[in-house]
Amino acid sequence: MLLAGLVGVRPRERVVDLGTGCAVIPLIVAYRGQGRSVVGVELQPELVRLARKNVEVNGFVDSIRILEADFKEITSSFPPGTFDLVLSNPPYRRLASGRMNAVRQKAVARHELAGSAEDVFRAASHLLVQGGRLALIYPASRVGLLFVLARRYGFNAKRFTVIHSNASEPARLVYFECRKGGGEELLVTAPFFIYREDGGPTDAMRALYEA
Repeated sequence: MLLAGLVGVRPRERVVDLGTGCAVIPLIVAYRGQGRSVVGVELQPELVRLARKNVEVNGFVDSIRILEADFKEITSSFPPGTFDLVLSNPPYRRLASGRMNAVRQKAVARHELAGSAEDVFRAASHLLVQGGRLALIYPASRVGLLFVLARRYGFNAKRFTVIHSNASEPARLVYFECRKGGGEELLVTAPFFIYREDGGPTDAMRALYEA
């Protein structure tokens, strides 16, 4: 939800969501009438079935395509420069870190079992046109890795937002947007707070849901 709300999809962009899960991001993009087309790529067959069902139930079969594929091998599914915008919430924990969830779906989403941030950058470098955008949400504690990977795969960081649960807690997440090629100017936006101190959603968070 955060990623779909923060990215700002442009009307004519061809969009692909890597590791789409149950297709929440493609559904939000399509519901808002954003982008020219949306593809969700998912490796796990059970989630592919759920994603396709969600697309059908919500009436977006003509605007959203769900592809069962491993985005680490995406070159066999799409020619270079197929998309204008790549979105992803990549797995954020190293295999040797943290407690791994016993439910495989959740474990794959959180740990680097089936893909990593580097795999996302590598796939995006193939999928995007020159000047195309890659946008993702990632843990603040690992943000240095994003700048390293951007440079490694030919991207320049363009927009950076620190995300806090509330104003009294340290940042847990970041929004990171980069462009394939292009200049080096980086926009660091104001911090994004999800909750007020009383536990309710902030105006900025409500605006994402109501957009």
